[in-house]
Amino acid sequence: MNSTTRSAAFGISVALVLGVNAGALAQQASTTFFVTSAGPGKGADLGGLAGADRLCQQLAQAVGAGSHTWHAYLSTDGQTAVNARDRIGRGPWQNSKGVVVSKDIDELHGANNLTKQTDLTEKGDVVNGIGDTPNRHDALTGSQPDGKAFPPGDDRTCHNWTSSTQGSAMVGHTDRRGLRDDDASKSWNSSHPSRGPDGGCSQADLRSTGGDGLFYCFAIN
Repeated sequence: MNSTTRSAAFGISVALVLGVNAGALAQQASTTFFVTSAGPGKGADLGGLAGADRLCQQLAQAVGAGSHTWHAYLSTDGQTAVNARDRIGRGPWQNSKGVVVSKDIDELHGANNLTKQTDLTEKGDVVNGIGDTPNRHDALTGSQPDGKAFPPGDDRTCHNWTSSTQGSAMVGHTDRRGLRDDDASKSWNSSHPSRGPDGGCSQADLRSTGGDGLFYCFAIN
């Protein structure tokens, strides 16, 4: 191969690589929904809603989707409770592969397109679920099936996402599967409360029931 041929081949290779990267970056930039690939590592203590939103933004930024404003799909408890459904924008939302998971709030809390194959992390990875080791399908939400907070007096948010010891957090299943064939087991946002020997909110407690402190992030714009 002479120098001219080598130069041409190199140019084609570079163009192909740049083309693939540009395509991947464009797809990541259009991402408006993901499951966190990891939590802060302190169980359900996410630093409150502000800390959870900040982690969503940081993870999105790391994969080129930081031009959006990101919020965590989390409700809070108490007299000034916040509904998860009220803080994530209007949709539509799509994952890192460009697949639309829901066109709006009503569909999100109805016949949505959330499955194990579409509930991807910001990196485009499938979250381990039933049958995988380890199972990480529990996503923190603190929410009822309609995306609203629980009534005052019911702690389903580990003290509004500030506790890594005592408390309880409502979780959903990212793979829409559980130990039973019922609506709760198939719920993406309201399957069962956390529990465990540390009090219900530690990293070990979350892992003991098939979780890892993960949660959903949505772009609000």
